[in-house]
Amino acid sequence: MSRLAVLTAARGRHEHLAAQRTTLALSGRAPDLRVVVAMGDDEIAGPDVVHLDVGPDDPLPVGAARNLAAATAIEAGADTLVFLDVDCLVGPGTLAAYEAAVADRPSVVWCGPVTYLRAEHRPYPLDALAALDDPHPVRPAPRPGTRETSDDWELFWSLSFALSADAWERAGGFDETYVGYGAEDTDLGQRFRAVGLGLGWVGDAPAYHQHHPVSDPPVEHVDDILRNGRLFAERWGWWPMAGWLEALAGRGLVEPDGAGGWQGVPA
Repeated sequence: MSRLAVLTAARGRHEHLAAQRTTLALSGRAPDLRVVVAMGDDEIAGPDVVHLDVGPDDPLPVGAARNLAAATAIEAGADTLVFLDVDCLVGPGTLAAYEAAVADRPSVVWCGPVTYLRAEHRPYPLDALAALDDPHPVRPAPRPGTRETSDDWELFWSLSFALSADAWERAGGFDETYVGYGAEDTDLGQRFRAVGLGLGWVGDAPAYHQHHPVSDPPVEHVDDILRNGRLFAERWGWWPMAGWLEALAGRGLVEPDGAGGWQGVPA
C-alpha cells in the first residue's frame, strides 16, 4: 500500500477547513499524512499545520504554499499526493479511488469530478454528500467505477487532483512566480504536459466545493489576472482565462493590447 498524503493551503475559511477535516476523518481510506500550509494565518493550528510567512496585504502565494505542502509530505515518506482546495470536501471513497488510480498509472495526473454546493445546502450533510452530487458541467465526470483519459490540459484544475510523488518531482511543482489570483493551475497543467505526463479523470473520486461568495467576473482581481496572464502567455504562447478577460472587457476594465494580449484600461 502507498503512503498517501492529503495537502491543503489555506488562509481564513476556518469553517471550511474544519468541515474538510471532518470528511477526511469519515473517509474509508484515512490519509497517512496530512499537511495544511497556513498562509499568514496564525489561527490555523494543529499537528498537521506548517506556517508560511505572508503579510496581511501580500498577494497569496498559493503555488509556493502547495509546493511547501508537497515537499513536507515527500520528506515524510509520502509517495501518493492528493491536493485539495481548502473549500473541498471528500466523499468516503475519494482517497481510495485516487490511490488506486495512481498505483495503476503513476505517470498520469488524476482529477475527480467536483460538485459546487449551493448556499441552500448548508449545513452540509458531511456523512451523506453523495445525495448532493452534481458535477461541474464543463469538466469530465466519468460514471462511478470508470476512468477516462484526456489530452485537454486546459481542463485541468487544482481543486482536487492526485499524482505520484515521482510525477510531481518530474514536473517540478507549481511555478512560484505566479502570485495572487489566476493561472497558476493552468500553468501547472502545461508543466505536466511538457514532461509527458497524462491527464485522467476518476469517477469514484468526487469532491464537493463548499459555497462562498464570489464575483463573476472577479473584478477585484484584475491586476492579478493581467499580471499572471501575461506571464503565462510569455511562457506558453497563449493567454489563459479568456472567459474572464472578455467579461472584464465588457465591464470596461481591460482591453486588447494590440499584440494579441490584454492590458488594463487607463483611468
